[in-house]
Amino acid sequence: MPTASLRESRLLKSALVVAMLTSAASMASKPESAGQGKPKGQNAQAQGAPVIQMGGYFRDEQRLAVSRYYGSLQAKGKCPPGLAKKNNGCMPPGQAKKWLIGQPLPATLVQYQVPNAVVAQIGIAPSGYKYVRVANDLLLVALGTMIVVDAIEDLMKP
Repeated sequence: MPTASLRESRLLKSALVVAMLTSAASMASKPESAGQGKPKGQNAQAQGAPVIQMGGYFRDEQRLAVSRYYGSLQAKGKCPPGLAKKNNGCMPPGQAKKWLIGQPLPATLVQYQVPNAVVAQIGIAPSGYKYVRVANDLLLVALGTMIVVDAIEDLMKP
């Protein structure tokens, strides 16, 4: 049979273990705001992410910079790949445009990388988006879905 001091020692150890567990549990608990979601009225723009609207991304100065770049290529007799072999003055094929803003870019369309010189003038595409050139148009498309968000059309237009 245990003595009184042995019982007190066990009781003291048990109390210490309970105190340590309680302390550890309180330190590991979630912050008060956890699980409450985003405060009302807070949107992506307030958190620093740009808001991209269909047909409203490219500004006039970006359109002008792209026109100057591709216009200078046409003046030098250089067409973008794909149009050069058409021998039609850098004009896109006579087919109707096969993409629409707000719709996924058809997989059958040939896409070309936008030159770094153009990207330097218009700015890097926002996170989750990329620039592509299709025929005679420069497009901003969403990664993954390939939905056309905005466009600069007729790059070689004089």
